[in-house]
Amino acid sequence: MSNSSSVSEFLLLAFAETRELQLLHFALFLGIYLAALLGNGLIVSAVACHHRLHTPMYFFLLNLALLDLGCISTTLPKAMANVLWDNRVITYQGCAAQVFLFVFLIASEFYLLTVMAYDRYVAICKPLHYGSLVGSRACAQMAAAAWGSGFLNAVLHTASTFSLPLCQGNVLEQFFCEIPQILKLSCSHAYLREDGFIAFSFCLGVGCFVFILVSYVQILRAVLRMPSEQGRHKAFSTCLPHLAVVSLFVSTIMFAYLKPPSFSSPSLDIAVSFLYSTLPPIVNPVIYSMRNQELKDALRKLFEYIFLRNYDVPLHSEFLRETGK
Repeated sequence: MSNSSSVSEFLLLAFAETRELQLLHFALFLGIYLAALLGNGLIVSAVACHHRLHTPMYFFLLNLALLDLGCISTTLPKAMANVLWDNRVITYQGCAAQVFLFVFLIASEFYLLTVMAYDRYVAICKPLHYGSLVGSRACAQMAAAAWGSGFLNAVLHTASTFSLPLCQGNVLEQFFCEIPQILKLSCSHAYLREDGFIAFSFCLGVGCFVFILVSYVQILRAVLRMPSEQGRHKAFSTCLPHLAVVSLFVSTIMFAYLKPPSFSSPSLDIAVSFLYSTLPPIVNPVIYSMRNQELKDALRKLFEYIFLRNYDVPLHSEFLRETGK
């Protein structure tokens, strides 16, 4: 990071000038952050505590919730602190760490969503081979591949971005450190290498997205052939919201990183970044919990267990077996 001597800190975007609006933004961010923590924390607790949920689908869901928690914790706490203390400064090292963690978690989440699409494809289209194709070892390997690919992606983009000479000041028109905003500060033609890495990541992302689409086309074809209307409804209610979130996730990231400079404006950049950085951590728990009866039952049992423990109510052996306690 030889460039750190020329720029020691960055200035993030100020949301408002008046103190009342700043506090309003803080309250909004705090509500979003707490909702994401609560939703994803409940999923992690339910899957970890209930043996009935120790299956491949819920294993991947646990990983998704952990990635969502990390992703939103990388951006919003710093934004809330800056709003609360009326400060715009983030250090060079802090900005580099934020870029690395954000790219790592976002890329890992997208690769994990690809793995989850494959898991649903095998479960619905090839149920007889599900145990052999998606066993415990295969699940661990696929999850490790998603996390590892995200890590390598983050190392590549962070090293490339922060090795660039910066000649356009240190003001970022965003509420967190984002690669496209940093590239705007680089010297002329110095950002071409990072643009090449972004193009490579884009091609890889398009490949994953095409795989997800093909998987869901096959899933929908299999669902339409189901004789049971209840089975079709369950499959549709699980798969279609997942596909909608993935589509929103991919489209907003592609727009943020690949849009031409003529389409750039502070309000548009903030709206797009807000959609792909904070919306999935809030929406994913709703989609995967409210539409999943097994997960809702596990959460209900978890609340009952906490209540009974707090009030010293005797615990039944059947309840202990269900919760794995």
